[in-house]
Amino acid sequence: MTPPTVRNDTADQDMAVTPLTRKTADRIAEHISSSGLAKGTRLVERTLAELLKVSRSPVRRALHLLEQEGVVEPAERGGYTVALTGAEIRETPAHTPAQDPLEDVYLRIAADRLDGNLPDRITENALARRYELQPGHLTHVLRRIAVEGWIERLPGYGWEFQPMLTTMTAYEDSYRFRLTIEPAAILEPGFVLDRTALEQVRAQQQRLVDGDIWTIGNAQLYDLNSRFHEVIMACSHNSLFIDALHRVDRLRRLIEYRRSLKRDRAVVRCTEHVEIADLLLAGRRAEAAEALRKHLATVSEEKTNHPTH
Repeated sequence: MTPPTVRNDTADQDMAVTPLTRKTADRIAEHISSSGLAKGTRLVERTLAELLKVSRSPVRRALHLLEQEGVVEPAERGGYTVALTGAEIRETPAHTPAQDPLEDVYLRIAADRLDGNLPDRITENALARRYELQPGHLTHVLRRIAVEGWIERLPGYGWEFQPMLTTMTAYEDSYRFRLTIEPAAILEPGFVLDRTALEQVRAQQQRLVDGDIWTIGNAQLYDLNSRFHEVIMACSHNSLFIDALHRVDRLRRLIEYRRSLKRDRAVVRCTEHVEIADLLLAGRRAEAAEALRKHLATVSEEKTNHPTH
């Protein structure tokens, strides 16, 4: 399949609202809220990149997007400053990640890797030939895959795919592991609810329930759903739990694209996300932990014991 035409204008490519740009923008907005940054506070690209563990390019694009949304504003001597406080950010509408213009190519690479049709190491030329990609398109796709953690650059022009879950046994193990740590995280003595972050992901889940779920791809749905679980985990302030879930989410990404629930069933699971968020926002942690346990158990049973497509 020939990729859609994308202009070579560097500025246009930099400002494209890709899933990575949207996710980075949301995380910057969460940082502004959770840190209580006042209006006029200067936002430094390098500091944000280090905080979010990304390069400065996605931070730059995310800040431009947040400027368009009124969350930040240009500073007099370049860069950006905070324009909205935490309370004001919470009142702004939630956003759904934009569709990546090269989504089809991205998913073909994911499927080929999952099926064992791509070697552990591969050159950019080989990828460009196999998927008929122009240099700009290839850079875009590789940047996305690298940020998601399933490929790393080698010296020169080579890339190395990272280990991922590829068998149903490993996939089932991942759900049993999550059943152990995620409900327990809510009951951790150091659990402190990040209301701003939870309200934002709750709003995203509600938008899915209200109809957005029928218009987005499996990769975007995975990002939104995993983000919901990771926000709750982050509230535990248990660094081992947080890191463990992040690693599992990275490992299961590709197989999840293939095991995505049919959308009528996915609506039910997103509704459960909203209900879990409401329990946490109401301070009913024990009930939320039990609801999360039941949610994970049901999703695991549906995805591992029944065909999804």
